[in-house]
Amino acid sequence: MAAKLGDLLVRENLITRQQLGKALEYQRVHGGRLGYCLIQLGWVTGEDISAIICRQFGLPSINLPFFEVDPSIVKLIPLETARKYQVLPLSRAGSTLTIATIDPTDVFAMDDLQFMTGFTIEPVVVAESAIREAIHKYYGAGPTPELKQGGAGATVESGQPAGSEPGMGSATDRPIAPGNSGQADEEAPVVKLVNRILSSALKQGASDIHIEPYEQELRVRFRIDGLLSTVMTPPLSLKDAVTSRIKIMAKLDISEKRLPQDGRMKIRMKKEGRVGDLDLRVSVLPTLHGEKVVLRLLDRDRLMLDMTQLGFEPETLRRFESAILKPYGMVLVTGPTGSGKTSTLYSSITRLNRTDTNILTAEDPVEFNLPGINQVQVKEQIGLTFATALRAFLRQDPNIVLVGEVRDPETAEIAIKAALTGHLVLSTLHTNDAASTVSRLTNMGVEPFLVATSVHLICAQRLVRRICRQCKQADDPPVEALIEAGLAPSEAQEILTYRGQGCDACNHTGYKGRVGLFEVMEIGDGLRELILRGGSSAQLKQKAIQGGMITLRASGLQKIRDGLTTLEEVLRETVK
Repeated sequence: MAAKLGDLLVRENLITRQQLGKALEYQRVHGGRLGYCLIQLGWVTGEDISAIICRQFGLPSINLPFFEVDPSIVKLIPLETARKYQVLPLSRAGSTLTIATIDPTDVFAMDDLQFMTGFTIEPVVVAESAIREAIHKYYGAGPTPELKQGGAGATVESGQPAGSEPGMGSATDRPIAPGNSGQADEEAPVVKLVNRILSSALKQGASDIHIEPYEQELRVRFRIDGLLSTVMTPPLSLKDAVTSRIKIMAKLDISEKRLPQDGRMKIRMKKEGRVGDLDLRVSVLPTLHGEKVVLRLLDRDRLMLDMTQLGFEPETLRRFESAILKPYGMVLVTGPTGSGKTSTLYSSITRLNRTDTNILTAEDPVEFNLPGINQVQVKEQIGLTFATALRAFLRQDPNIVLVGEVRDPETAEIAIKAALTGHLVLSTLHTNDAASTVSRLTNMGVEPFLVATSVHLICAQRLVRRICRQCKQADDPPVEALIEAGLAPSEAQEILTYRGQGCDACNHTGYKGRVGLFEVMEIGDGLRELILRGGSSAQLKQKAIQGGMITLRASGLQKIRDGLTTLEEVLRETVK
């Protein structure tokens, strides 16, 4: 733990122990930072304090009045933030932004600035009076309000015995209030850090948060629109405290560090001017250098239940709706993890949810609570498997049954029988395309004649990133690449394509949100006959295309024609 400022000044013989006591008394009466109080009393200068901090933490300092700052650099940090943290942007080199600060140990301020600007922050130390004058000079604002004791960076300036570790005591806003934590808990530095991670993830539209300990660093990554990106690297010493905080919020065993754990938590937070609940699914995994934590943000506001908004082509949507409106049979949605299968299933049962219909679901986990639908959480550790739940469902007089996933032959057999005995069954499988789903079922031991008679439709899907509407502009990809992707040469010459230039709305990625690609294989008489004959996946796919099926690649090309996504996105998620 670094020494406090008052002790450092006494050790350097800049002030006496008696002067420190008087300065602390002055601080209690008038407020403000200890350093500012000492300057006001005339016992030290701002340069003295800057020099002490630089020596203590091995950081450079500058004489700010003689440093000319580019006004375009100043615009990177708003006035309110500059005042709050007493900082000023000085220069930019590549992905690094150099800032002047009076407290380089304020980790929360540094993280805030990194989130806000997207740059790696490199601090240099300046005197407090100099930063105030510079903010007034470059922002054209009035005098910067004094920061009271306990404000950002108060730890370094504090001479009181109750101080905490440098960089761990800065005050931040509390946008999140997890559980029923008391005021003291909310003030804890680790609580603030976890809250900041959660609020930033929600603000940036992340679907997952990865907190990963390595030998030399602790890394936090967000999955935004399907892709992971590093957003911060907190001090490695915080890894156990952060993990314990999340475990407490998710009601997990904080003493168990050898086995994986799964949990769930609900937090109340502000979003777009209103307060609402956010569910999070928590997974803790022991790794070589500590426990990795992954949080899935289940934001109901982002759950799309309108089937017309998912990205179906009109003919594809007509076929899909026709299948789910039948009174019995099986509809399967396939694709890898994170391809949007849950959204499609929830949209389907929302479309079917009526007061005269009994809908039962078995899910692992139940991601969203849907009104009017009986949802069951599978718990394999106590014997409540998909197969067990399905057997119970059939004694509950259901009209529609949703099975989260067909994982094993027993579940597949019961689901097939339910589909053949007057129930509509919706479920998912992990397969690469619609045609290979038939082979997957037969490999599980389901007889081909049962597949042919029970399955009405198979929908394979993927998610690709949408072009940001704010910075969308015309693009000119190579004609050869378009032809190679599957467009006819004549169309490749004339098609209008687009891409995002990158702006603040999309974090300069050019993409904002995602849209689905769908391959819907309707099992008609021709395909049933081919399944009964033991046709291969390639033969089934060819037969389905002849019957009008739009493949995943064709669906992606249509999204390019519609100006919704780019060629790179389609090539990343689909094959010919």
